[in-house]
Amino acid sequence: MARNFLCFFALLFSCCTLSAQNPAPGTPAPDTPAPATPASVPNSAPKVVQAGVATTNGPEVEAFQKIENNWSDAVNDHDQYALELVLSPLFIDISASGDITTRNQQLAGVISQQDKTLHIEQRVVTVRMLGDIAVANGTYVLHHKVASGPIEEKGVFTHVFERNRTGWICVNSQRTVLREESPTSKKKKSESELPFHIPLFSKSDKQ
Repeated sequence: MARNFLCFFALLFSCCTLSAQNPAPGTPAPDTPAPATPASVPNSAPKVVQAGVATTNGPEVEAFQKIENNWSDAVNDHDQYALELVLSPLFIDISASGDITTRNQQLAGVISQQDKTLHIEQRVVTVRMLGDIAVANGTYVLHHKVASGPIEEKGVFTHVFERNRTGWICVNSQRTVLREESPTSKKKKSESELPFHIPLFSKSDKQ
């Protein structure tokens, strides 16, 4: 009797085990994690200005235009301290007439300047970034007085800046006066024939 009871109990336990391993049809399978999808790739990466390439717009031109404005204001206001913040102790200036001056001579000239008509405006056109060195090209208009009277000098400049712990300071400046075309001059070259063209002044200035 006991043996029959044990066989019956073993058979019942086996049936329960098989039922647990094979769920009934229609029973939902346990949730499985969805396969990971790759992160979306942006359509385009941020543009990076290549070192040494001249830029005509953007933050570089705006930043150096502020420096040029501070430089012009220092000269126009005869502000020695403001000019010291722009020029490097190693600064060398080559004027349009070929005169070479140092930083100390520039500072002394601002203090002792007797020409009340002196006024300069400088506009940055291109900037080239070369690590801790930057080269800014642009145009300038200088109002000053000579022996024959007040004149307006228009030209282009090249300013070389060096990065220091506080910002950018100019180490070299060179200016070139634009030659005015006479009405009887020969046919003017087209802009495409010029090796490097800079839009110099506004239309009103050209007229």
